[in-house]
Amino acid sequence: MGLGIGSLGYRKDLAQLEMWNAAFLVPYLAFPLELDAALTGGRPQAHAVRPGGAASMPWDARRPGGGANGGPEGAGAARSRAQKQCRKSSFAFYQAVRDLLPVWLLEDMRASEAFHWDERGRAAAYSPSEALLYALVHDHQAYAHYLLATFPRCALAPPSAGFRCCAAPGPHVALAVRYNRVGILRRILRTVRDFPAEERARLLDRRGCSRVEGGGTSLHVACELARPECLFLLLGHGASPGLRDGGGLTPLELLLRQLGRDAGTAPAVGAPAPGEPRQRRLLLLDLLALYTPADAAGPARRELLGDRPRWQRLLGEDKFQWLAGLAPPSLFARAMQVLVTAISPGRFPEALDELPLPPFLQPLDLTGKG
Repeated sequence: MGLGIGSLGYRKDLAQLEMWNAAFLVPYLAFPLELDAALTGGRPQAHAVRPGGAASMPWDARRPGGGANGGPEGAGAARSRAQKQCRKSSFAFYQAVRDLLPVWLLEDMRASEAFHWDERGRAAAYSPSEALLYALVHDHQAYAHYLLATFPRCALAPPSAGFRCCAAPGPHVALAVRYNRVGILRRILRTVRDFPAEERARLLDRRGCSRVEGGGTSLHVACELARPECLFLLLGHGASPGLRDGGGLTPLELLLRQLGRDAGTAPAVGAPAPGEPRQRRLLLLDLLALYTPADAAGPARRELLGDRPRWQRLLGEDKFQWLAGLAPPSLFARAMQVLVTAISPGRFPEALDELPLPPFLQPLDLTGKG
């Protein structure tokens, strides 16, 4: 399959990919695309045909005329040529997902034409897991839904070593939160409903790489980046709010620390505007409070009581009293805790519509209707 790529446009896209890869995928996926002048050629080469009739792919180092069998080029030159062709193929697949091409075309490329150079030094086809990473980054919802419906376990399995920096479970949930892909995250969580409880917990409570992601869970990422919809979806599907990151902080403690920083840089007068980071963090705090056991806020109490007037102003008296352990939660807060925690993960978030509450009291719209 030939993808017509103009020389100037191709060079520009390659530069964009290099910047995108360095800024996003390398820190979180350790994706080893080495982009150099060899990628700036024109169209991918057509498939040759071996004497036996079998198709020879352009990255096949055993093509007639040299390579691993000891031809005039030698094994090293053939290997280098194969690796460069693999890079072209990999970039073509990246472009196709980025441009939101149809699912059937992407799957045809993934199954027959799109190869990447793996950590073992050979061409490898993209797995459903690796294709889902691309779909997440570029918000290709149709492709993500297809991969999750057709390959539920393979799509959420750990990708090959070249796409990750440690031996943790698949990073798909954390990546969906990081890029705020609420629609794809909802589909991932719907997929894992059918997984055994232990496997589901391993995916939801996956700890990120300690060197790159600070050893935090997806809940930590949601709190760090102020993603209330993602946080509520994860909590409703059973993610644990009591796990600590590499710095020893729970999501609640991390959130309180960020609220304190926000307050130090924000104007002292007036309430925060809707959509402002501090307003989103207060919403995150409300959502975490719905799922946090009464004794889980203990380690944060010293910080709250150490600057009592400031935290009373930031949180409000009722919330401060509860988080500081000075009073139980309000009757309304306790009733909301009972209501939302009574919803099983298998019916979340659809069952939010069935809560006996007027719409203005519902915690957050996660049904996609609003």
